[in-house]
Amino acid sequence: MKKRSLTLGLLACSAGLALAQPQPTKQTPESTEVWEPVPRVVTPGNLSPSTASGMTAPSDAIVLFDGKNLDSWVSAKDGSAAKWTVGDGAMTVAKGAGDVRTKQEFEDYQLHIEFRTPAQVEGTGQGRGNSGIFMQGRYELQVLDSYNNRTYSNGQAGSIYKQSMPMVNVSRKPGEWQTYDVIYTAPRFNKDGQMLFPPYITVIHNGVIVQNHTAIRGTTPYVGLPMVQPHGKGPIQLQDHNNPTSYRNIWIREI
Repeated sequence: MKKRSLTLGLLACSAGLALAQPQPTKQTPESTEVWEPVPRVVTPGNLSPSTASGMTAPSDAIVLFDGKNLDSWVSAKDGSAAKWTVGDGAMTVAKGAGDVRTKQEFEDYQLHIEFRTPAQVEGTGQGRGNSGIFMQGRYELQVLDSYNNRTYSNGQAGSIYKQSMPMVNVSRKPGEWQTYDVIYTAPRFNKDGQMLFPPYITVIHNGVIVQNHTAIRGTTPYVGLPMVQPHGKGPIQLQDHNNPTSYRNIWIREI
């Protein structure tokens, strides 16, 4: 009985302390309103009346290619002038010219890029309109003519090459312009080069999500497993895969 009385006494004491605690002030709708800081104003892009221009860039974007020249790009091999061709508002892979990359390097960003595989279909599988967009020069988002073109699923358009197949195939017909809108978060490494967390990528292909906050496990080689290589900022790199694939209206927003 003494033990039971002691327990009841402790419970009563705890209840009294709880009632004695100061109560919060009366809550109103204004209690949870945040007025500062104020988000900065960014003017969104608009659909250009010219089909050659696509969607214009937001006011705070860095324009990487506006259809006029390759001033923002260099050869990925040796840093010399990029040798892809420019015409009709697009940059196109030139045979034997090699990959090109941006002069500027980035970490976390929103990327908009439009691409077109050749209207004249040649080859099958990986031989049709093959190219690629490398995040930070390391992690490939596949570009391919995947319209009625069977290949391995983690190598078709919208895939993180040899790692993650796209959720769906929304490829347009050969010769039609297509869009990728990418949200990319770079990996972070500790001082010993260990990956604290991987790169993450969300990809919207022609208005449809095909990668949803997908973790990238490492590099995306043609042969072999992904490798973790510590790095800092890196460029956007476009692949020369011996197909005359074209790109236009490329812009990026650092986040």
